[in-house]
Amino acid sequence: MLDLRKPAGYFFGLLGLLLTGTGLMANFNAPLLDSNLNLYFGIFSIAFGGIFLWLARRA
Repeated sequence: MLDLRKPAGYFFGLLGLLLTGTGLMANFNAPLLDSNLNLYFGIFSIAFGGIFLWLARRA
């Protein structure tokens, strides 16, 4: 049976790296929040992908 945790972990890890890089290089701020959402969501996506990869390795 195919375990989807590994490709999902890689996807969220790659997405997180791209968003974190964009958040660090470009200074885009959300108009209503006045914060850098690309950076915050990128860090969250890296952690989420890491959890998925950790769960896939445990199985």
